[in-house]
Amino acid sequence: MIRKVFSYILLSAAFVLLTCTSVSALPAAEGEQHRGIDVSMWQGDIDFEEVAESGVDTVYIRSSLGSDYTDPYFEQNYERARAAGLDVGFYHYVTARTVSQAEYQAHYFVNTIQGKEFQCRLAMDFEDLTKLSAAEANEIGLAFIRTVEELSGKGIVVYSDAYHAGAVFGGGLTEYPLWIAEYGVSEPSSSVNWDSWAGWQYSDMGNVAGISGPVDLDLYTDAMFMEEPGSVPGPVPMPEPSVSVVEYTVKSGDTLWGIAEMYRTSVSAIVSENGIANPNLIYPGEVLRITLADNVPSSQMNNTYLVRRGDTLWGIAQMYRTSVERLAAMNHISDPNLIYPGEILQVSSSGSTGDVGRTYVVRYGDTLSGIALRYGTTVSQLAAANGIENPNLIYAGEVLTVN
Repeated sequence: MIRKVFSYILLSAAFVLLTCTSVSALPAAEGEQHRGIDVSMWQGDIDFEEVAESGVDTVYIRSSLGSDYTDPYFEQNYERARAAGLDVGFYHYVTARTVSQAEYQAHYFVNTIQGKEFQCRLAMDFEDLTKLSAAEANEIGLAFIRTVEELSGKGIVVYSDAYHAGAVFGGGLTEYPLWIAEYGVSEPSSSVNWDSWAGWQYSDMGNVAGISGPVDLDLYTDAMFMEEPGSVPGPVPMPEPSVSVVEYTVKSGDTLWGIAEMYRTSVSAIVSENGIANPNLIYPGEVLRITLADNVPSSQMNNTYLVRRGDTLWGIAQMYRTSVERLAAMNHISDPNLIYPGEILQVSSSGSTGDVGRTYVVRYGDTLSGIALRYGTTVSQLAAANGIENPNLIYAGEVLTVN
């Protein structure tokens, strides 16, 4: 009897487990599933003939970013993928912080891809939501998607990780199919605001023949494809760039530099607009007025990484899908084992960043002589490179060029 009861308990537990697993999994949209990848400049030179021979039949290609940046491998990736017989889709990396910026970026996206044949829905990649409220993120995302839809006449899909697809994105965005990113699971989570997934990015560290280095791996259902493949005819006129004003309420731990990075502007612009006497003194609850142009140059994009305690150059390289050697070269680092908390590293070559050199964010207690000693330079050289009149006056949050 005890054995029968025990067996019954085990069977009941297994049933509950299976039931819970079923409930917690997000179902795929109906139709066939296709092996796919998505690529950008980070994958470098791709042999799409080998990619096709490996069994991949669909590729999403990053076309553009922000309001003025075209991926340097976009044209090459498109031509080679089409020649290899792959089905193609395009995605745009949205960086907008206002509805007006989103609409401007939508125009840029549509103009970038015009005249090209593609089979898949156009995709919005809006993942940099730093300090945006859910309402702001949804308003910006919806403005971008609806403008792209209106200008192109094509179907759209929303790319999002599982967390933001449940905790942030919702409302009108759920009218569009979901391309979900979730790794290390057998099925995507149902804790999102969609009823099914159209695409699933299940790995960001895949290995595919024809590509050196890691690449995103995807499954694409028929819902990712347009009913009638085609192209976007003719260029659309770009709107006259306008400016928007946002108000930001300072939170505990904020720095003026961090706020400027988030809004793709400069510390000096915020200081000037708000009459701030000391850039190192801002207070929680303080409301800052920030004027933003629609056409923020890609050179002002957040293509940098602030080194934190415990970081390694190898780990940062993995995070940004690049190499230690490339990061070292871009940032003039002679010893890849020596990076310091507070240092700013250039991690992307998007935009006309130029030879910016190695930079460092001043922290409380720093002195110019101490920074000079750390980077093997002199106080006078640092002062000259950064226009510092008084070497005894540097401020926490100030960004210095150190070589």
